[in-house]
Amino acid sequence: MTSNVGSAPRSSVDFLQEDDSLLRSSFLAILRHHHPKLASKIDVIYALSSAWCESEDPADFEALEQRLAALNPDEQILVASAFSQMLNLHNLSEDISNAQAERAARMGEVEQSTRSTNRSFKKLISINGVDPAEIYKALCSQCVEAIMTAHPTQALRQSLLKKYAQIRSEMDRLHNSRMSPYEKVECLEAIRSLIQAAWRTDEIRRTKPTPQDEMRQGLSYFHETIFASLPVFYRRIDTALNNIGQPKLPLTHNIFRFGSWMGGDRDGNPFVTPETTRDVVITARLSAVNLYFQQVERLMFDLSVWRCSDELKALAEQITAKQAPDAHVLVEERKKKNYADFWSLVPVTEPFRVVLAEMRDRLFHTREVLHHCLVHPSVNVRDVLEVDPDAYYSEDELVDPLMLMYNSLIATADDSIANGRLLDAIRQVRCFGMGMVRLDIRQESARHSQVLDSITRYLGLGSYNEWTEAQRMDWLVGELMGKRPLLPPGLAVSPEEADVVNTFRMLAELPPDSLGAYIISMSRAASDVLAVVLLQRECGVKDPLRVVPLFETLEDLDNSEAAVRSLLSQPWYRDYISKKHNNGQEVMIGYSDSGKDAGRIAASWGLYTVQEKLVKVAEEHDVKLTLFHGRGGTVGRGGGPTHLAVLSQPPGTIKGSLRVTIQGEVVEQQFGEKEVCFRTLDLYTSAVLEASLNPTVAPKPEWREAMDMMSKVSCDAYRKVVRGSPEFMEYFQSGTPVNELGRMNIGSRPAKRKAAGSIDDLRAIPWIFAWTQTRFHLPVWLGLGEAFQAMAAAGKMALLQEMYKNWPFFSVTLDMMEMVFAKADPRVAQFYEIGLVDKQLWPFGEDLRRRFDATKKALLEVLGHAGLLESASTRFLQQKLALRAPYVTPLNVLQVYCLKAARAFAAGEALPPQFENYEPQDVEVKALLSRDPSAHKHPYRAAIEDTMIITMKGISAGMQNTG
Repeated sequence: MTSNVGSAPRSSVDFLQEDDSLLRSSFLAILRHHHPKLASKIDVIYALSSAWCESEDPADFEALEQRLAALNPDEQILVASAFSQMLNLHNLSEDISNAQAERAARMGEVEQSTRSTNRSFKKLISINGVDPAEIYKALCSQCVEAIMTAHPTQALRQSLLKKYAQIRSEMDRLHNSRMSPYEKVECLEAIRSLIQAAWRTDEIRRTKPTPQDEMRQGLSYFHETIFASLPVFYRRIDTALNNIGQPKLPLTHNIFRFGSWMGGDRDGNPFVTPETTRDVVITARLSAVNLYFQQVERLMFDLSVWRCSDELKALAEQITAKQAPDAHVLVEERKKKNYADFWSLVPVTEPFRVVLAEMRDRLFHTREVLHHCLVHPSVNVRDVLEVDPDAYYSEDELVDPLMLMYNSLIATADDSIANGRLLDAIRQVRCFGMGMVRLDIRQESARHSQVLDSITRYLGLGSYNEWTEAQRMDWLVGELMGKRPLLPPGLAVSPEEADVVNTFRMLAELPPDSLGAYIISMSRAASDVLAVVLLQRECGVKDPLRVVPLFETLEDLDNSEAAVRSLLSQPWYRDYISKKHNNGQEVMIGYSDSGKDAGRIAASWGLYTVQEKLVKVAEEHDVKLTLFHGRGGTVGRGGGPTHLAVLSQPPGTIKGSLRVTIQGEVVEQQFGEKEVCFRTLDLYTSAVLEASLNPTVAPKPEWREAMDMMSKVSCDAYRKVVRGSPEFMEYFQSGTPVNELGRMNIGSRPAKRKAAGSIDDLRAIPWIFAWTQTRFHLPVWLGLGEAFQAMAAAGKMALLQEMYKNWPFFSVTLDMMEMVFAKADPRVAQFYEIGLVDKQLWPFGEDLRRRFDATKKALLEVLGHAGLLESASTRFLQQKLALRAPYVTPLNVLQVYCLKAARAFAAGEALPPQFENYEPQDVEVKALLSRDPSAHKHPYRAAIEDTMIITMKGISAGMQNTG
């Protein structure tokens, strides 16, 4: 399993099939050991499901349904859990095979299927004629900032993710290590042990995670992959630059930054309080300090060098002289701190170790200070770190002595030592700073307006909320230009208003390098931005966060050009961003809510055109614009392959600067494994470089006209169904598990912004998630078929085919649609309808399926394909989907049964007579049900609800993006 010498290189299919077979057989062996009768039933159920997936014969589905209907509650839970587990293991095998393929590609054993920075260098030079010096210059000003959000789309518990990560590690050993027969047996046994531990782990979160839990989970990716992978990636970039005759990246420049919304996103999340934000900032700083502490201890063993520059020698002598009077006390303190070594004072003849020993002491002290802040909420974190001479406050304090050591080694011709672990540490500090990740704050615009309304009413100025936009701007600019305090001591505010004010006051007490941007959701006007600028000043934020309007709905996207133009036309504001934010303005565009509002095709075109308009406005005012792409993981929320997503943006909109959200399960998919993490960094870097130096073609006027027409037709058709059909809301709520998704406890925030039950109040994630569970994916394709029909009626199908072949934006959009259609199965959606929806609404469902079929047919015509995923480039994807389908279908059937029963319980219906005295017989099921915090539930009801939640998690794994 470790060598390809003398044989043909293995493909991704080989990797996948081999690993999938190993993991599945290991799991089934465990299942047969513990549940032999159940394992036989699962074999039959899988065979029936496979038969139906291949034959599409209704008789096969009926046989599968009958087999599942005959299961007792104990068996339902275990069957659902088994299929969910096998899907998770299959996804793991995909991750492993992808990592193996990436490694093989880098070793030259197989052709790389996707882009890399090195390949981008070659392409830009040989094909596009770009001078290597221009590539170097572009990289030296390029930066990608990846923002990890807390959006609840990761269905797996952290406990399971950790075990799967360990399985991945053991599989990596199996594939890439030369093992003795004994070592191989031990490795396989470790894999079986981890699979069994995953099977024995309750996959249901019994309580909601807190925002602090979400931050800790997010930080785990830095500890496990990102922190170590980043300097290795920079080394590869240095090597690639050297190959084209260019120097290393400057040590002062980052081509990557990381941010977070975990504990800062308070948009509709009542659990994110000012205290929560303080907690997650301290937690993140502790994470950074712990990692740097480990690096410094390693460097103390590495840098035993005696020869050094005069500057380093002087610093070492200064430190030694300072420590000498209290040497005995210092040694005793170091012993108590359980350092790895070097407790005694290091002799000045080892100058590097002298400096590193003091750094280690300061890092330990910084950690103690942060722990003190964490348990004492009244302490001002910024002040205590800033005034304590022994605590690290800024990254410069930590990086300066590292740079002094680096320059010393270079000066003494010890370049190889300098460019080892020391260089890595410098780059890590430069990238992650003392805050690890920069926390964004997000709040809805109306919350700020309400605070200002209370102030203007109290001051007798009238109602801010009733003023026109011009009146608001005049007043805001006047206050910003003046110096009078605006928050009177006697001002009475509501709890919601107090939360807004207290959040700003908390920001004033946090280190500025721990904070990123202030995002205003539901932004509509320039005054929304100035309101936040003013509130920051009034609440004492000395280093104000840059303020970023977020435009989400289609109407807001259409109005964003006017809002940003009004903002940048204000002389005071332009002077402000010039002084405070390096003449830069950031604007966030929302993919999820725009898609929910207008449908995917209209939203995609709206997002495309608004980027062009915003770039033009910024150029008119000589302001550097950064577009913040609020992408989700699924296609319905703007997800897609990283490289293609970046290169399909309008030309000229990515000028070396990109900010993008990494949400939910995508964090695991892009950073959960070291090879994949490395690849993610590579893809973003190469894509932004190509987009900056070789932008894609601008669309022809006739292409624009076609998109304008398709956007209008599709939006009208989408809204006619979603908003204009009186049957829609009832059909959606009864035919999908949207009202039950909250029981999964996959995130801290509620599924709805408000208690009302309209589509507008529902968040975009459960909107997409619910349709994904039924495998209908309606939000992605609804409206597209009518747009295609309008183009066909106008005789423009040939034009669409031309657009698909020659325009990356259009081709990527349709390719993602094709993948969604390949994952969809309207027969399964109809099964949900028959089991859950009132018969009077069945004609409505039939009409939706007719639209689905018509859209699929038209899409294939535009693509020029006879069937879905038939091209050579997508055949592997087709195989992956085919492997998943037999696992998913039984979960769909069980979910319908459970939804029907759970809704009957909620409606007060009596238990089925045969289950009135139900008590779990299986020991494992009995133990699982005892974990339910609602102990008063009848055991049958608890079993049904547990099975339902497990099916949701399993289907989520099965519908995970694979393209």
